[in-house]
Amino acid sequence: MKNLTLAFLSLWFSLCGHCQHDKISLVEKNGEYKLVVNGLDFMVKGMNWDYYPIGTNYTYSLWNQPEEIIRAALDCEMTLLKDMGVNAIRQYTGVPAKWISYIHEKYGIYTMLNHAFGRYGLMLDGTWVANTDYADPRVRELLLKEVEELARTYQNTPGLLLYLLGNENNYGLFWEGAETEDIPVEDRNSTARARAMYRLFNEAAALMKKTDPEHLVAICNGDLMFLDLIAETCPDVDILGTNMYRGVSFGDAFQKVRDELGKPLLFTEFGADAWNAVLDQEDQKAQAWYLAGNWKEIYENAAGLGKAGNSLGGFTFQFSDGWWKSGQTINLDVHDTHASWSNGGYSFDFVDGQNNMNEEWFGVCAKGPADEKGLYPLYPRLAWHLLREVHAIDPFSEGMTADDIEEYFEKITEEKVDPESRKPSGSGG
Repeated sequence: MKNLTLAFLSLWFSLCGHCQHDKISLVEKNGEYKLVVNGLDFMVKGMNWDYYPIGTNYTYSLWNQPEEIIRAALDCEMTLLKDMGVNAIRQYTGVPAKWISYIHEKYGIYTMLNHAFGRYGLMLDGTWVANTDYADPRVRELLLKEVEELARTYQNTPGLLLYLLGNENNYGLFWEGAETEDIPVEDRNSTARARAMYRLFNEAAALMKKTDPEHLVAICNGDLMFLDLIAETCPDVDILGTNMYRGVSFGDAFQKVRDELGKPLLFTEFGADAWNAVLDQEDQKAQAWYLAGNWKEIYENAAGLGKAGNSLGGFTFQFSDGWWKSGQTINLDVHDTHASWSNGGYSFDFVDGQNNMNEEWFGVCAKGPADEKGLYPLYPRLAWHLLREVHAIDPFSEGMTADDIEEYFEKITEEKVDPESRKPSGSGG
């Protein structure tokens, strides 16, 4: 019995040691990049994920709930994510390391851990400062301390894929608050503030990699604004992450990043809402159609397929509707159809001079009311079913060509969405 016990413990420590030392790296060849995990090419088929019952907002935390509630919520949500072929989720700091490992060990899903890096304000000398000044020495000291502690705390966490710093913080140089506004036009008068911010991003990335050399560090930029400053100031950042909402096509983004930055590109947010502002009703077909176009380009620009070769994948925005996004502190029990910003790239419901982007309707799943425990049901939209087909293809599989990807997406788009009809397809719940 003693020998059996020792053998079991030896096996257990061996397995745990293996889990804790996932080898995650970037491989570059001729200006093209791949993310490699444990020796295998890894295309990020990701999802922006959070957990907010209807009636709550950003002040709610799943991680403050009893353990049995956390486990039940994760089992419900991660089952749906696994079923649609998601291999990574984007989570913000605050999630305990053990739940990152639980998600990975039970469902095979990695976590990109996101530190907001002052995007929504900071507490300085006991006073809340809503708009972060990255040139302030107090800000530098605070943020560097936080990210170093983050890397130290999570460095041996099974299931951790990489670190992400910020969330379109360049837009925060223009916007007054946290709610999404029209994407700003680059203003060179803000160059000094932006340069200070990107220099601090780079310093933070270098510090995190020194503390945890086993994980990569990305930054999250709003589109490609200030790309020249990023190239100038961020040599230690491994990956350019971008929140990009351009409609069905990312345009020249891949080639521009290759030519002007020379780093791999990861889409940290992209997608489409499921509400048609013109028809004033849910439009699942349009949402799915935009996502199909986005993912097609993400795959086509992966290494070895004849285009830019710098695409690492992306995190679709988002898994379930955020009922608190419009107003953030008011009407939390109302699924608001008020469009808060305008984007001409989404032509299905764009009217010049009117807003068409509905922040509370970006989920690929609709959300039902929570029970007394705070657990709620999800209702997959057409986009969920489309993405299950999208995630099933591997752009790195042997013999894969750009023509194969083109043919595959034509097939699944025809099956799931009629791109010519542009008609709403009904409620997700």
